[in-house]
Amino acid sequence: MKYAYEDLSPEQFESLVVFLCQQLLGISVQGFSKGPDGGRDAKFVGKAELHPSKSAPWTGTVIVQAKHTNGVNRTFSDADFFSSTAADTVIGKEIPRIKNLKAKSAIDHYMLFSNRRLAGNADEAIRGHISKECGLSIGSLYLCGIEQLEVWLKTFPRVATLANIDPVDSPLIVSPDELAELVEAFARNQQIIQSAVDNPPTPRVSYADKNALNNMSEEYAKLQRRNYLKDTAQIQAFLAAPENLRLRQLYETVVTEFQLKITAKKKNHQSFDDVLEYLTDLLFGRDPVLRANKRLTRAMLFYMYWHCDIGATEDDASTD
Repeated sequence: MKYAYEDLSPEQFESLVVFLCQQLLGISVQGFSKGPDGGRDAKFVGKAELHPSKSAPWTGTVIVQAKHTNGVNRTFSDADFFSSTAADTVIGKEIPRIKNLKAKSAIDHYMLFSNRRLAGNADEAIRGHISKECGLSIGSLYLCGIEQLEVWLKTFPRVATLANIDPVDSPLIVSPDELAELVEAFARNQQIIQSAVDNPPTPRVSYADKNALNNMSEEYAKLQRRNYLKDTAQIQAFLAAPENLRLRQLYETVVTEFQLKITAKKKNHQSFDDVLEYLTDLLFGRDPVLRANKRLTRAMLFYMYWHCDIGATEDDASTD
């Protein structure tokens, strides 16, 4: 695979799709800014240049959607993406938007791109379902998964450059593997270290000062402290236990990676609320162990922050 699409941000993936559609449909493909899009990430009106073929191009209004996932090895057949009987899926949520556009005569053709693998039976089932529900012909529907993305990007190699897909400018991406092992081990041993719960450790920097340094909102900081402070003593006792030396070393590996990535990728205008929520969503999306232990994962991330292992501290600020 040419690109690790799961490591792109949703905005990067959407930009990639827009530039690709300018090659397939025409330069007048219009992308939309982030926010409620009414069922469209991009739109083209006119006669397509290459799609579905140069001899028989689409004509009219083409609506384009880009659906990105941080998950690895995901498919169009996943239950969260498509079910013919469930509305709370990616496709299920698109159906009323497409219907609304159809009722307004604002759509003739529909394209959906995702960094998921697309099998022939899934393509047939999803296009059939959209056609039946929304009144668009099957020939006016197009799904593009990773396999076809690879073909298009080899055909149009400048698209990635135009979309600024550059590893140096990639979003905050971390590996969930080591944290998953930590959380799983902590979950198994939580009862053993319950006695430490009434003695939370004192942070090296006052919580208020650290929040100010990291641009964490007061409301978010209070919620974090209220929900997870009681877990910090257990986590500290667990990591300090002599028999958990390897896990302590694993923890140090995790916080080093997280801190380096956060330092490199956090922009000045971003709040630490956004950073932690993005990081949490990313970890849940990429690892089933963390997804199954959401509260403990959040508690572990809070401990890293409370214990001054991630985020700026007074010492960091004084060296600027």
